[in-house]
Amino acid sequence: MQSDIPPPTAEGSDPAEQSGAVIWKPDLANRNKPVYLAIADAIADDVRSGRLAAGHRMPPQRALADRLGLDLTTVSRAYGEARRRGLLDARVGQSTFISTRAGRTPHIPLPTAARRESTAPSAIIDMTMNQPPLPDAPELLDRVRQGLAQAMERIDPQSLLRYPDTATAAGGLEEDRAAGAHWLSRRLGAIDAGRLVVCPGTQSALLALLSMLARPGDTVCTEALTYPGFKAIAGQLGLRVVGVAMDGNGLDPDALRAAVETHAPKALYCTPTLHNPTTATLPTDRRAAIAAIAREHGIPVIEDDIYGVLPQDAPPPIAALAPDIAFHVTGLAKCVAPGLRITYVAAPDARQAMRLAAAQRATMLGTPPIPAAVATRWIADGTADALLAAIRAEATIRQRMARDLLPSSAMTAHPEGFHLWLGLPPAWTRGEFAAHLRSRGIAAAVSDTFLIPGHIPGLTAAGPAPEALRICLGAPVTRADCRHMLEILTDTLEQSPAMAGIVI
Repeated sequence: MQSDIPPPTAEGSDPAEQSGAVIWKPDLANRNKPVYLAIADAIADDVRSGRLAAGHRMPPQRALADRLGLDLTTVSRAYGEARRRGLLDARVGQSTFISTRAGRTPHIPLPTAARRESTAPSAIIDMTMNQPPLPDAPELLDRVRQGLAQAMERIDPQSLLRYPDTATAAGGLEEDRAAGAHWLSRRLGAIDAGRLVVCPGTQSALLALLSMLARPGDTVCTEALTYPGFKAIAGQLGLRVVGVAMDGNGLDPDALRAAVETHAPKALYCTPTLHNPTTATLPTDRRAAIAAIAREHGIPVIEDDIYGVLPQDAPPPIAALAPDIAFHVTGLAKCVAPGLRITYVAAPDARQAMRLAAAQRATMLGTPPIPAAVATRWIADGTADALLAAIRAEATIRQRMARDLLPSSAMTAHPEGFHLWLGLPPAWTRGEFAAHLRSRGIAAAVSDTFLIPGHIPGLTAAGPAPEALRICLGAPVTRADCRHMLEILTDTLEQSPAMAGIVI
């Protein structure tokens, strides 16, 4: 398809021509894809054909929107996609131009699943991984791309060709620990960077912490429903895990005291804010009670605060109430960028941080310099804050969708989180419900995934698995996909298994 670039007209006949812009109108016919992608493809086609040359000024976004009969947002998104591909450059006060790089660098498209406008019938919405929603913000994605390039300027190429200095790499470079201290200050207040260890992801941090605090055969406590990654690491290390009873407010302090007095655990692992999977958030008085029990019995607390910055009104962390007994674990995976794999651990003191760094050196050697440099750059220049705000805003919109569509009696959620806990009506079992969702193109995690199961040797259960599933609103790429998923959930909840086609 060729774009329509009419010949020059009389001076003054078109404001775009008066400004020196190309009078450009793409032919969008027979392009079977979202309009914003079709416009970006048309720009690419015309660059390749020579109809648009490097340095040509493009029509203002509003003018092109009027010309095509589209809304301004669609054209803005198209220009953002074209900038991402290296086709356009935006110059402040001078409009948008065809980039001098256009045509020289091949365009590498995003994976199809990451660009679709709506879910194809054969596609799977995989909610088994709890990930943040992708912000619908082309300008922010441009900023991310530019930040990646700028962060790379900090990297000494020779440092990538040799092993890092093990004396410092395991705990993180000084500037990376300083960036982590700044990021944690919103939850912990001012903190000495000497107490921080930079880890390549939360899994790495938990592995190092558990290997430091416990030995094979030792007992550790956690909530009755807990993060599956913790269960996997504890099993790998040969630890006995005791599940502590919960209620609607999270971990029960009385149940914790009983578990501690009975089992003498070496550590307590918990997620006080936006608990995974139930979304419960511990009130401040419970956090103080848990800290008091842990201090009384000399039990270190591993506080997983990975979701802690999503709510704008979250209670203070346990580590803020009892910094002497808590290892505060948080990172960027759930609130900035899962692909960075950067986590910060605030230890009770510098000595404990050194021990943790040594444990990490034994398992991971150190944190890869490129993601650490990107994280430090984004924290310093505000990109991390912008991504956090965009993820929080998108999560809020999707939670509103869920509240509008799902029965309130079935779901438990936080308005600024991106997962919810879906309780099932009596007619359904969690296995039947998950099987039906799979037949409709949705994969969800059932409660058994999170339960401390009593039938596995060495593990103690605090109760039976509830008939419930964790629903991740961030898994669908677009809002349209999210609504489609929620409509399937709503439709299924309103049916019996027999009516839904489940063979029992």
